[in-house]
Formats: sequence, C-alpha cells, structure tokens
Amino acid sequence: MKKGSETELNGRSAWNLIDRDAAETLATEYMSVISDAKTEREFVQSAVVVAQAAGYKPADALSAAALPSGGKLIFVNRGKNAVVVRLGRKPMSDGVNIVAAHVDAPRIDIKQNPLFESTGLGLFQTHYYGGIKKYQWVTIPLALHGVIYDKNGSKLELHIGETPSDPVFNISDILPHLGQAQAEKKLGEAIPGEALDVIVGHVPMDADGDKTPVRTSVLRTLAKQFSIDERAFAASELEFVPAMKPREVGFDRGLMLAYGHDDRICAYTALRALLDQKQVPERTEIVFLADKEEIGSDGDTGMQSEFLELVLEKLLEDSVAATTCRKVFWKSVALSADVDAGLDPNYLDLFEAANAATVGNGIVVTKFTGSRGKSSANDASAETLHKVLTILDGAHVPWQVAEMGKVDIGGGGTVAKFLSKRGIETLDAGPALLSMHAPGELASKADLYACYLAYKAFLEKARAS
Repeated sequence: MKKGSETELNGRSAWNLIDRDAAETLATEYMSVISDAKTEREFVQSAVVVAQAAGYKPADALSAAALPSGGKLIFVNRGKNAVVVRLGRKPMSDGVNIVAAHVDAPRIDIKQNPLFESTGLGLFQTHYYGGIKKYQWVTIPLALHGVIYDKNGSKLELHIGETPSDPVFNISDILPHLGQAQAEKKLGEAIPGEALDVIVGHVPMDADGDKTPVRTSVLRTLAKQFSIDERAFAASELEFVPAMKPREVGFDRGLMLAYGHDDRICAYTALRALLDQKQVPERTEIVFLADKEEIGSDGDTGMQSEFLELVLEKLLEDSVAATTCRKVFWKSVALSADVDAGLDPNYLDLFEAANAATVGNGIVVTKFTGSRGKSSANDASAETLHKVLTILDGAHVPWQVAEMGKVDIGGGGTVAKFLSKRGIETLDAGPALLSMHAPGELASKADLYACYLAYKAFLEKARAS
C-alpha cells in the first residue's frame, strides 16, 4: 500500500491491489493442505512434502556428514518443528533473514489415563490445549488425531473422523430446559475444563457380571482395529480437533472458514514464499515452523528451544566465515508471522477503530504485542518499522497497522520476543482473523495472498540495521 493520508492508512481493501486469480490459486492450495494437516506433526509432514517437491533436501543438524549440495535444506526437529533454509551468496556472518510462524493450534488433548464409563457411555477424559472458549467445543463433531504405540511397539498415526465413512466424537452439553444454572454463570465458567469429556463409545459388551461393559467394548474395539491396549494411552499423544473441512464463506467466496488459521495461514504463506524464490538469494533465508506457541513457546520444539542455534551451528560448520551463532543473530532480521484480531462488526466496542485491523485490507504490521502496558511485548523500533514498510511498499504489498483491541481490554503474545531475545531485529506481521481460537476461524483470501507477497519480499530484500 502506498503511503498516504491517515484516512488511507488502514482503509483500502487489498482486493483492489492484488492479482485476484493468483489469490484464488493460492487459497485453493492452502485450503487443501490444512484440510488434512490439523496438528503440528501433520503440518510439518506436509511442509516437508511441499518443500521436497520444490527441490529441498532433508538435512540432519546432528549428523557429522556434509550437508546436501544445492543450498536448499530442511531440518526437522522431533517431527513437530522444522527449519527450512535457502543458503545465500553472502556468508552467514552478514546475518540471515527469518520468517517464523507457529504450526500448533488450540485443541482438546486426551489425558494419559483417559477411558471411563458413565450412564451407558464410554468417554475420554481430556485436558484442553491453548486459549480456548470451552463452550465453543461442545456439541460439535470432533476428529481424533495423533500418535500411539500398538502392542508390538510400532508407532501408529491415528486420523479418525475426517472421511464420510469415519465415526466422529462429541462432547455433550446440557439441554436449555435444565440449563438455567449454567446460563447464569459467566461464559468462562459455564463449561468447566473437567466437563470436556469426549464420548467415544456406547454399545456394551454382552458379558455377565461386567460392571463397565461399554468401557470393555471400547477397549476390545481398539484392540481389534489397532492392536492397542489400555496401557498404550500412557505413552500416547492424541488430540481432538474439529471434524470439519475448510469452506469458502459468502456468496462471493472471498473468506475461508477453517480450523487452525492461527497460525498455519502464516506458516504456509511463509513456506510458499521461500520455495517460490527463483534466484539464489544474497542473504541466507530461513522459515522457522515452531511448535508450542499457544502454551508459551516452551518445550524442545518451541521457539524457546535452541533448535535454531543447532541448525545455524551445523550451517556454520561448512561455512568459510569465522563467526558464531550469536554474531549471526545480531545481524539478522525476522518477521514474527502471526495473526492479529480483525475488527469484528458484532463487537465494535472492543476495538479502537483507528488502530484496528480490517479483514481484507492486507497484512497487519504490529509494532508491539503483549497486554495493557505492553507487558511481555516485543516493541519494534522505528528503524525496523521503516525498513519493513519500505520493503512492502516497494513490492506493492497491501498493508495496514494495528494493535489487538483497546488498551486495557486486548493483548496477546507471539514468538517475536523469543526471536528478539536472541538479538534478532524482529517485527510482527500477519493477517487479521475473525473468531480467532474458535474451532472455525475466518480469514480473507486477499490477506492470505498479501501475506505471501509480504513474506516473499521480506526474505528477498531485508537487511540488518
């Protein structure tokens, strides 16, 4: 978006500034990927397939062997986190350009000892993951995804509830006739976390004396179909996600309703932006696909892990430049690619309109995140903002600026502060969503394409201050 008056800053639709056919093509590709990739593991697997089709080669950050030739590399960390690298002409001592997005999303995890029976039903006990409104997850069809080991010690990847012939799963809710006490509670208290038990069975075993025949029946079904016994749940990683496919929204089909836009819309556009580079870049370009952002970026696959350092150390082993990871970071530039809150027509009072993002008006550049007095924020400098906005203008990328809600109401976190802690010059930039963290989130095809253009231009043009 060209710079203009303040009234133009957030007021121009991206639809009038983009190639609509190209946006439709990208949206079709993206919706196809996230239709099946509903967990961090599945998205990383899909990313590897897409990257390999573009000529990228798997590499091992721990191996003593030389890196594959060609400069297009994929490093995967424990199946849940990946770093995709395009080596540049300049030495890494000059710094690298990074776009970091997360690939986990809010969901319902099962507990390690989950199965019980009550009122003629078999149920799994659960523990929700990330910031959810619990009432949004009851009564909807759920699919079961994840990893568990069978009796022979073989790892199984479950994916149940996504095809028309599959069963789905469900969390019940009380009928309104008996729900007066529930209705009088605050929304956040109406559905307790311990009430998110998922119905997984109903037909009892025909066995005399069995006090939990439905539970027994579920276990026998699992043993027959998957060779799984009850002990297997102790070493499992199973997740309930919405059993819905991405759908176009509106008579004009300009919006996309899907689970996990936050933050796979950024992850996919960043990956595609890297893979679509035609020339060998000057500076090394990196797309970091992180796990665990929704619970603080902790763990060995989150942004706070040192997997990025491990990858850089491996790259530096084959580099002629004498430098260190810390020195590389200090000359590097990054976009924290994450979504922002779109101005919601049903809740306008929660936003300060002049500094709110509008769905369909392009990528949202966010100077700071955090909450209230910018607590836990990465607050980007004027120099960083000027640099990035100049790149976006030069590439004719539609953009807008925003913060997440009114000062004492809104707020949120991204991976930005964990990048900047390393000394990397960092700015947040991603699309606006409606219904963020809901089982179905709304995003604009125009914003999807604007993000792709922005990440591509940034990877090609960014320089350290």
